[in-house]
Amino acid sequence: MDDMALQGLGSVSDPDPQVRAQAMHHFEELKNSADGWKLCAHAYTSDSFKGNDHARFSFLKVCEHFLRTRYHQACTEEQSTLRAFLVSCLQQSGGEGGREASFMLNKLAQVVSLAFVVDYPSRWPSFFEDLLGLVNQGHRAVDLYLRVLQAIDQEVVDREIVHKEKTSTRNTSIKDHMRESCVASLAASWLHIMTVYEDSQPEVVCQCLDVVGRFVSWIDISLVANDPYVSALLRFLSKPLLRESCCDCIYEVLSKGMEPTAKLQMVESFFTVLDKNNVLSPAEDEESDFLAKLSKLMSGIGLALIDSWNKLYRSGNAPNDQAKVLAALETKIPYMLRFLADEDDDVSAAAGDMATAYINLLKTKGSPLSPTQRTHVEGMLFTVVKKMKYDESYNFEQDGEDEAMFDEYRKQLKVIFNNLAQLDADLVLTMVHNIVTQTLKQWKEADFRDVELAVSLLYGVAEAVPASHGQHFTGNSTKVSVLQDMMRTLMTSQVSQHGHTVVQLQFFETVVRYDRFFQVETEYIPECLRAFLDKRGLYHNSPKVRSRCSYLFTRIIKSLKAHLLPYVIDVFTQMQALLVLHSPDGANGVTHLLSADDQLFVYEAASILIISSTLPVEKKQELMKSLLAPIASRFESLLASLCVEVAEDRQVAYAKCICDAMGLASRVSKGFSFSQTMKACGCQDAFMQLLHLFGKALEAPWQRGQLQGGVRQYLHRMVVCLDAEVLPFIPPVLNHLLSHPEAKSLSDFMPLINQLIMKFKRGIIEFLSQIMMPLINTIFSILNAPVDERDQVTASDRKILKRAYYQFLSSIVAHECVDVFMTLTDLNDVSKVLTSVVQGVYEITDPTSQRSCFTILKKLTEAWGGDDRGLQGFVKFLYDQVVPVCITAPLHPSFDLKDGQTCLALGECASCLKTILDKRGMELINHLQEYLPTLNLSPEQSLEFCHALQTDLKTFKTYLKEFFIRAKS
Repeated sequence: MDDMALQGLGSVSDPDPQVRAQAMHHFEELKNSADGWKLCAHAYTSDSFKGNDHARFSFLKVCEHFLRTRYHQACTEEQSTLRAFLVSCLQQSGGEGGREASFMLNKLAQVVSLAFVVDYPSRWPSFFEDLLGLVNQGHRAVDLYLRVLQAIDQEVVDREIVHKEKTSTRNTSIKDHMRESCVASLAASWLHIMTVYEDSQPEVVCQCLDVVGRFVSWIDISLVANDPYVSALLRFLSKPLLRESCCDCIYEVLSKGMEPTAKLQMVESFFTVLDKNNVLSPAEDEESDFLAKLSKLMSGIGLALIDSWNKLYRSGNAPNDQAKVLAALETKIPYMLRFLADEDDDVSAAAGDMATAYINLLKTKGSPLSPTQRTHVEGMLFTVVKKMKYDESYNFEQDGEDEAMFDEYRKQLKVIFNNLAQLDADLVLTMVHNIVTQTLKQWKEADFRDVELAVSLLYGVAEAVPASHGQHFTGNSTKVSVLQDMMRTLMTSQVSQHGHTVVQLQFFETVVRYDRFFQVETEYIPECLRAFLDKRGLYHNSPKVRSRCSYLFTRIIKSLKAHLLPYVIDVFTQMQALLVLHSPDGANGVTHLLSADDQLFVYEAASILIISSTLPVEKKQELMKSLLAPIASRFESLLASLCVEVAEDRQVAYAKCICDAMGLASRVSKGFSFSQTMKACGCQDAFMQLLHLFGKALEAPWQRGQLQGGVRQYLHRMVVCLDAEVLPFIPPVLNHLLSHPEAKSLSDFMPLINQLIMKFKRGIIEFLSQIMMPLINTIFSILNAPVDERDQVTASDRKILKRAYYQFLSSIVAHECVDVFMTLTDLNDVSKVLTSVVQGVYEITDPTSQRSCFTILKKLTEAWGGDDRGLQGFVKFLYDQVVPVCITAPLHPSFDLKDGQTCLALGECASCLKTILDKRGMELINHLQEYLPTLNLSPEQSLEFCHALQTDLKTFKTYLKEFFIRAKS
């Protein structure tokens, strides 16, 4: 059987699922067998499986499982056997005759590292001697040697891996012992390997450079930062196959944590050598990948110096050392600027971290900029602005990976731009002003990318030089003057007529961002509106421009509504072609310029224009009717077509258009406000007529759910905009829902009822009494109907409906409508509702709903718990059901006292008991002294509970939690 299992592991990659499953079964057998790892170890080194990499890989995984789970508890003999096996593997796989696949070597290295972290140094003190023995056995052995060191780094050093405290302590001990015993030998071996193989095996040298970069963070820096190493690294920088890895290695060396003065000395030493050999001044035609590495290296040099300066600055000591570090840093900025300005965006991006850190240093320093620093800042600003310009290859018609990468790079540049503005706002404003003025005055002759950049920079100033509360045109007179001048230039230059969509879109974005400019200089409003309402904006050839402008147009209308009276009729007229409703049958040859979603914005804009104007009420009524009339007429024709349509896809299309029409009417109603109500504008009749009309959609034979959603959305808006006149429309809608009861449709309807309760409060009690029990009875019938346990959709719908039911009751008790229960003539109905709340506490595993039920019981107690003149039988209900549920429900296993939401529910439980005490006084205490012993509580425990209940609420909440923790332990 063992041999069969071993042979079976060779089929782990078989395409046949059954064969693969059998192989995995054998794998689990061997993994869980006490001697499985021994069988696999023997098989791995035998000739029987030579060439069967998949089986041998599985053998190593079995050994890995043993190392991770049982090795530390194994006997000495087993541990010695495994170590001997690993040494044999290293010699066999690293031999010159070895031809192991890369994934095999990586797995072997990982397994070796797992044994290392358990056994080194106590049980395997010769580990590094055994490992270093590979160095002189050829490049394949060296390759394996380096892979083992990389695996050890992952297990012991890698800072991106979060370890438990015990593991971290172990890793620290391992590193300490390595520093004392073997690190010097390792460092010598790395230099030996790189020197021997720099010409013959560049892959091995790159791998070794990676190891040096990994280990340098915690070993003595002098082992690497010395003449032999630096000479070797300098040579490698001239070798095309080694230089990129060499850059990464030097970057890691320079990033090593050190004392500021020591770091300064090391950085300057490296920089001097690199600069002397022109490494950091590459030719313009140098390969871009290498330039990106050099840029990262230069950034690392700068970041190392900035980190040293920050440490000295925070310490508040050694001002002379601070000055030395800063002086050294200033000499590096021109090199950084060269890389930041590189034509290749990857090269430029690699220098971004240093640029940002340098600006932050200057902000932290706080003192005025020196002439050199000002030159550097100006150079950075000029470079960043230049690099923000779109590349010639950017495809504006079809975004791809290259476009996404440039967009991300441009965001990084904007971060630097914003930081520069925080450092020197005047400098940024001056440069942007010059660019905007010069470019927009000659935009017809300029490259569209330059024009876009100019407008984009103007747009970006708002974020780069933020104003309090968005008031860009008040406060700082210099800034206001510059911004106003640029906005005048934007509006008078007619750049909005530019033929490229990216320029036009940026124009409209900028206009809306600086909407307050038009409130200050209203003479530019007509040109702004014209741009939106002709072929530059909403009538543009590009759907993308039209779509974005529909949203931005609404924004500008909202902002400028107080200044638009002279233009209302003209704007409204120009919008007519945009208001044509969609239909599956087309619109008599009219081309729809906007999607149904985009039309929502335009209809809202039209509504705001009408409502916010100072036109006479009669004129507002006329305009509003003309806006709503196409909705009404199209709705009727669409509904008639839907009712006779037989094709399902056409039914869906008609239903969507009908819902779109109702959605447009809903959106129109958003133009009303507290100061400009529907009634004050004389528009309620028009919307009431639509309410009558939309109700007919509920009688349609098809797509009921979708149509109900449209009607419900409109009703929500009418509850906001109208008063009690909306109430008569609710029962017909409810009756329709109750005649076709579905869990989802009812749960979707409940928020509408809650909205009515919140708005009208006691004024809705009479209305509520008529609909309450039919609604509740229907809910109960749905929740109690038999259902297939496998039907997850129905189960989810029921859960949502149950939650909606309790939210409905919560709204009643929270908004002065509790007296609706007094209007119910059948006491069985009252009992049914009250009992359902208690059952909700017992049955619902959702703590949010449990909390709602406790709140409902508390509110009912506040209303009727004080005397016997409240709801008949309520006091008896308190003692028979409410008090027991408050004490027994938290004892249920599903009541998780470690869960935050459950603790909130328990808090409401405590509040409920305290409310009963407030209303019933010592009567409750006497009852509890009789009731609690029935729950197997001693007289002392019962007395303690009653005493705690009579303390303040905060103290009782704390006690109650501790009480139930003890009871459930």
